[in-house]
Amino acid sequence: MSDHPLLRRLPTTPDCSNDELLDRFLDYVAEKKLELYPAQEEAVLALFEGQNVILNTPTGSGKSLVATALHFLSLARGRRSVYTCPIKALVNEKFLALCRDFGPDNVGMATGDATVNRHAPILCCTAEILSNYALRDGEGAPFREVIMDEFHYYADRERGVAWQVPLLTMAKSRFLLMSATMGATDFFQKELIRLTGAETSIVSSQTRPVPLEFSYAETSVDVTLQELVGACRAPVYLVHFTQNDAAQAAQDLMSLNFCTQAEKASIKEHLVGVKFASPYGKEVKKYLSHGVGIHHAGLLPKYRVLVEQLAQKGLLKVICGTDTLGVGVNVPIRTVVLTRLSKYGGQKVATLSARDFHQITGRAGRRGFDDIGYVVAQAPEHVIENAKMDAKAGGDAKKLRKMVKKKPPEGFVGWSEDTFKKLQSAAPEPLQSRFQVSHGMLLQVLSRESDGCRAMQKLIRDSHETAAAKKQHRDRAWQLFRALVTRKIIEILPKDQRQPGGQKLRVNVALQDDFSLNYTLSLYLIDTLALIDPNSPNYAADVMTLCESILENPDTILRRQLSKVKDEAMAAMKEEGVPYEERIERLEALEYPKPCREFVYSTFNEFSATHPWVGQENIRPKSIAREMYENFRSFTDYINDYELHRAEGVLLRHLSSVHKVLAQTVPDQFKTEPVQEMEAWLAGVLRGTDSSLLDEWERLRDPNWKPGEEAEEGKEPEQAPDITRNRREFTALIRTEIFKFLRPLATESYGAAISALGAPGSEWNAEKLAAAMDPYYDEHDRILLDAEARNGRHTYVEAIEDGRTWRVCQVLVDAEAINDWQAEFRVDLALAREEGKPTLILVSVGPVVAD
Repeated sequence: MSDHPLLRRLPTTPDCSNDELLDRFLDYVAEKKLELYPAQEEAVLALFEGQNVILNTPTGSGKSLVATALHFLSLARGRRSVYTCPIKALVNEKFLALCRDFGPDNVGMATGDATVNRHAPILCCTAEILSNYALRDGEGAPFREVIMDEFHYYADRERGVAWQVPLLTMAKSRFLLMSATMGATDFFQKELIRLTGAETSIVSSQTRPVPLEFSYAETSVDVTLQELVGACRAPVYLVHFTQNDAAQAAQDLMSLNFCTQAEKASIKEHLVGVKFASPYGKEVKKYLSHGVGIHHAGLLPKYRVLVEQLAQKGLLKVICGTDTLGVGVNVPIRTVVLTRLSKYGGQKVATLSARDFHQITGRAGRRGFDDIGYVVAQAPEHVIENAKMDAKAGGDAKKLRKMVKKKPPEGFVGWSEDTFKKLQSAAPEPLQSRFQVSHGMLLQVLSRESDGCRAMQKLIRDSHETAAAKKQHRDRAWQLFRALVTRKIIEILPKDQRQPGGQKLRVNVALQDDFSLNYTLSLYLIDTLALIDPNSPNYAADVMTLCESILENPDTILRRQLSKVKDEAMAAMKEEGVPYEERIERLEALEYPKPCREFVYSTFNEFSATHPWVGQENIRPKSIAREMYENFRSFTDYINDYELHRAEGVLLRHLSSVHKVLAQTVPDQFKTEPVQEMEAWLAGVLRGTDSSLLDEWERLRDPNWKPGEEAEEGKEPEQAPDITRNRREFTALIRTEIFKFLRPLATESYGAAISALGAPGSEWNAEKLAAAMDPYYDEHDRILLDAEARNGRHTYVEAIEDGRTWRVCQVLVDAEAINDWQAEFRVDLALAREEGKPTLILVSVGPVVAD
């Protein structure tokens, strides 16, 4: 049985003194061979004295250990505590860490996608989940201790309100607010004292466990990196602000040599058995073999994890990534190199904020490994080029006069060494309130058993807004309230039905657990599924469209789709002789594919009229998973079709989200056989591409799963997924490969049909296949590939006696519905497991022979 060091230090009764509890926790610290920094010690002592704490200390200064101390105190007192942070991956990471310390029975998780042990005494969740508790329960929320990590997200434009709401309502709780870049904290100290009536300590320190050394480079990036690696300042994290720039940088570095032969041999040894089967995998492997990593959200998760593992072993010299490094990414680095000091912030390009700068540069230097962390900022490219030309001129006045200086590109927002120095000493900007009133907030608060109207008024009155903004929020709340009453979603109770101090109204809709915008759109999905004809041949695909429509748009993929639509339309119009001006005008009106467009928009408008809490949110019809399914495209095919090599992770996350909606939200009564097969196909695609997202989600949905041995540090990663383990998923993948063969077969493109099989050494060729099909076309007009032809009842699978091979027969559906021909294949299970996909070996094509 796993040892849980804090669990075994819990007292047997909750009346243990604070001093004794503190001694028990410090014993745990000593066992971990740690020593508390002064700021950690001050924060822990304040928490054990019942105070709120605002912990504003640099990255790497041990804030997580302070949070663990508060969980320990809460659990020892028989109370509940909650940990929240902005990113689901970090919630999951913290969940597993706390399970190791406190045991899996005492720790739960809720992220909106899945929940585990929700009612455990320690809960890890996203800020939106905690906000929902605060809105519904107010000071009656079940958590006595509240830990809010990465608290600077309070100022996030979209999500900041979720970080503010607990500070307005949870009066009986004690708070630990943590961030490396909180900025001014006096305001939050006053607000916590006002809310809770408890003393609130500000624990602030600028002293880093690993101090930083800053330098400004006017050499090209390749020269800068070679100098850093040569000076033993690797691993170096090369920071970019777009995924494409990070990927291009990794490619550009292939002409340089950072590793010795012995180091390359060590990397090669660690890569043995690792599969790089996706289209971009070969590039990733090439970079890693060279000692260069790549790390951004466009990568498949398994590649990001591999980069983290190799970095932790000290095998990578340079890692090209994006600025998301600043939010707890598990990549140990010694040096941060900033390629720019400006970035696009969603509306315009601007110089980095002090907060962004400190978040990124704070990752330099590894506690326990480095004495100093290094931060290097690159000068703008045109400045570097001009410096090179100056050096080449060697002070020759004639050459200098003839020199044509490089100019910055149009719209360029520049920076200099002075900019760099100012950012080093600049305090993070004050956190700005992002409070807003929405239908969801209103319904949550009005659903309370107490006087929800008064609670909503107090929420707005106590918000961290200006007087003018509060008036706007009150006006907005009344506007929304009247709309809800008009639609009878809220009903005002007659006075004789009211209890003193109780509800004055009734909410006539049942709010879901974890009520949020995402779940609201799920309600639309459930309502609208009932409007689709289950007997329609397109029923399964239309279900897929509704599932995709409630998800965020993966803009990278949709832009590629639209570009392809425009290219095809332009070619067609040129062929037709359409004048240029008219062609351009027509192109502007084109959209990426939106199946069931009018149906989706009209049904959503009707839904919004009766469920107005959807607010400004809108439906987003698109066709990505559906396009793959209907066109028999594998993950690899789709990446190649749209040249999405650098965005494989984007496609995988979208497909994973669609699968979650299909599996989790679509009720069973709507899951016809074709829908079930479609769900199995999607699961098979995910498992064969990168099983980590699917496996993790399935694990977290299992009510009997408890993190045990797999949560232990140092455990070897799982072997490559066995795509044959689930018969239904594997069959769905086989059927996709069959239809990739049948599509060219149906157009008598026999060479393409043989190529679609992809089976090396096959005895079949185009001539032999044509000869086999001649008798078919003597009797039948064509092969159908419609929805009926795709029905699973036309595919027959049986295991051969050796247990290593499947025999698969696919009926060729004809227009006359005679269906008396079939194609027979063999599938080698061992080969499928090795390659992560089924390979079909064609055995015969001919009339069905009765057994």
